[in-house]
Amino acid sequence: MKTFVKEVLPYIIVILIVVILRYFIISPIQVVGTSMNPNLEDGELMLLNKIKYTFSDIERFDIVVVDYSNKPLIKRVIGLPGEKIEYKDGNLYVNGEHVKEDFKKNGETLDYSVSETGYDVIPKDMYFVVGDNRINSSDSRSIGLIKKDQIEGKANFVIIPFDKFGFIN
Repeated sequence: MKTFVKEVLPYIIVILIVVILRYFIISPIQVVGTSMNPNLEDGELMLLNKIKYTFSDIERFDIVVVDYSNKPLIKRVIGLPGEKIEYKDGNLYVNGEHVKEDFKKNGETLDYSVSETGYDVIPKDMYFVVGDNRINSSDSRSIGLIKKDQIEGKANFVIIPFDKFGFIN
C-alpha cells in the first residue's frame, strides 16, 4: 500500500495543479464569430488570464472575456466607470476629449453615446465594451453596460494559429 501511494501521489499532485490552474488562474478560450476582426479571427485559441484583475485594474482597450447570459464574449474595453463615452463621426470621445484608438478595426463606429444605455456616465463597477468589427458586433451598444463581475479575465495571448502565437495589443 505504501508503495502504491508513493507511485500515485505525484500524479495526484499534477492533476490537482492542472485543475487549480485551469479553473482559477488561466484557461483556454476560443474566439467565436467575427466581432473582433481583424485583430482576432473566428477559431483562434487564446489564454484567458483569470487572476489579472485581482491584482490590477481593468484598463481602456484591454481585451476581456465577458460572461453574457452564460456565453463567453470577447470584447475590448472602451469606457471605464465614471466616464462619459461618445462616438461622433467615427471618433471616440471620453469626457469630451478625443481618444485615438490605435488598434485596427473593421468599419467606422456609428455615432453613439453611453447615455443611450440609460446613464449619463458609466456607473461604478460597470464598463462599456465593443468588438473591433464595429459593423458586426453584439456589444454594449446593443446589450448595455457590462458589470465588473461579468468580466472573467483578460485575453491577450494567442496560442493558435502558431503564426500569431504570443501577446496581442
